[in-house]
Amino acid sequence: MKRFRLVGSRFVACVLVLAAGGFFAGMVEAQDGPLGPPTTAAQKTPQTVEERSKALASLLDDIWQDRLKHSPEYASFLGDKRYNDQWSDYSVKEVNASLERGREFLDRLGAIDVTGLKPQEILSHDLMIRDLTDNQEAAGFKEWEMPVNQFSGFHTDMVQLVSSLSFDTVKDYDDYIARLKKIPTVFSQNMTNMQLGVDEGRVPPAYLLEKVVTQTEAIGAQKPEDSPFAQPLKKFPQSISAADRKRITQEMAEAITTSVLPSYQRFAKFLKAQYVPAGRKDPGVWALPEGDAYYAFRVRQSTTEDKTAAEIHQIGLDEVKRDEAEMLAIVKKLGFSDIKSFSAAMKTNPKLHPASKEALLDTYKGYIAKMQPKLPELFGTLPKAKFEVLPVPEYIEKDQAAAYYNPGSQDGKRPGRVYVNTYNFADRSLAPVEAVSYHEGIPGHHLQISIAQELTGLPEFRKQEYFTAYTEGWGLYSERLGKDLGFYQDPYSDYGRLEADIWRAIRLVVDTGVHSQHWTRQQMVDYFHEHSAIDEPNVQAEVDRYIAWPGQALGYKMGQLKILELREKAQKALGPKFDLRQFHDVVLDSGALPMDVLEKQVDTWITAKQK
Repeated sequence: MKRFRLVGSRFVACVLVLAAGGFFAGMVEAQDGPLGPPTTAAQKTPQTVEERSKALASLLDDIWQDRLKHSPEYASFLGDKRYNDQWSDYSVKEVNASLERGREFLDRLGAIDVTGLKPQEILSHDLMIRDLTDNQEAAGFKEWEMPVNQFSGFHTDMVQLVSSLSFDTVKDYDDYIARLKKIPTVFSQNMTNMQLGVDEGRVPPAYLLEKVVTQTEAIGAQKPEDSPFAQPLKKFPQSISAADRKRITQEMAEAITTSVLPSYQRFAKFLKAQYVPAGRKDPGVWALPEGDAYYAFRVRQSTTEDKTAAEIHQIGLDEVKRDEAEMLAIVKKLGFSDIKSFSAAMKTNPKLHPASKEALLDTYKGYIAKMQPKLPELFGTLPKAKFEVLPVPEYIEKDQAAAYYNPGSQDGKRPGRVYVNTYNFADRSLAPVEAVSYHEGIPGHHLQISIAQELTGLPEFRKQEYFTAYTEGWGLYSERLGKDLGFYQDPYSDYGRLEADIWRAIRLVVDTGVHSQHWTRQQMVDYFHEHSAIDEPNVQAEVDRYIAWPGQALGYKMGQLKILELREKAQKALGPKFDLRQFHDVVLDSGALPMDVLEKQVDTWITAKQK
């Protein structure tokens, strides 16, 4: 999983597929006066191809700079320090202002004639329109009124941001201290939005919010010097003088003591007294206002395909059966009569469980190290960016996935990071670790995202583009690439690969089940147990994740199936002309794309190869 909640909260405009909705459907409250006359961009439309090309590049940069300015955490995450002393404005006023800016950008994009421009320029133009239109439609569902759950939210995003920052100068520290002092405003704005959500019936399930209370209290109860917000004090650059170090230490400790910790403590009281009691009882988003329409929107966002929840549910059932057939074949080769008896034996086999947290981390590192020299066999383009394997932070590990990836900074100072969940390590199975290593590291997320970040000749937003079906679909597809290279020699590891695959197939069933077919949480758990031997910590955390993050988990399997479909299509069309390395470069060398756009890219490549 690409852990982009830091890049997935409101301070990042993730590009997802649009579903045609009115541009003005997202208004939250009446504006002060009329919207004003239409843009005059159409009256000044440049005429020559060169002029229109420059106009488009300039406009796309304007939109990108607007995103960074109004999403300062995201800018910081990317290594852009211009806004390091600020947080996003979470007020409803800014939500409306953001939508207004989006409509103006759409007008300006619509005024540019792309006839005769280069294919990548036209693609950038069309992707940005999809992005902005998607934001307009999403606004109608008021997601900002439910900004927290046990899986993510501003309360944990702020903590995680700290480890993504670089502290090289006195100004870096002073900006950070200024940012800490503004944390009370972030909490106040979000609590106002959450109260609006309570008034309108937009609240997450109560039992998930109880987990948020636990997270919040844990952060708020720490001593200032032990707080993760004090992490920058652990190591100063040599260039910073002793006097500055003393001042910075005092001022940061004071900011944590007077601004940060009280904000978390106040938030915990608000949650317990007002928010948790208002939490909904039903786990599915169908219970929210316009819940069915919201889930249909989330399905389109995640899959970038025009399929209904019912269709995806059936695809999940079919994929579960297919995986089970392959798993049974391995089980019988190992001398077991059925999957359940084999699964029971795996749970008690000490060789299939890590002896320590360090042993679990080392297992991931070992598989990634073996994959590294094999990459040139699969790809013509390889990234330069480095990455590392780290444990999931303790303050969120209990409710996190088995592993996730955070991209490195564009300047290369912060490497990409594969985070491994070592919570309850003894109960975790080693069987799926090889597959997850390829998914989160290489040739999965790190390779795909780093290649995108290192692309040249494309606007900046294209380098940071994110579509769940593409990015997570590639990650799941990458698990299979290990099989193409002859890995998974250990039958237990190969079985683990299929366990990881059926896990994603099960997601299609249980996600649509709870949000579209009104399943209970227990039905989700029971389906997991009936069709997998996934360890209990993962089952519990994953079920709650799907409830908290509707539709997101659908992108993995749907994206993988689409990439496999396109690969098979190319192989049949090209025969001996098919080159797997070239296919992968076509898939990766334009950055993340919606599935329908990716198919057009592959079709164009096939036609060119045939000629």
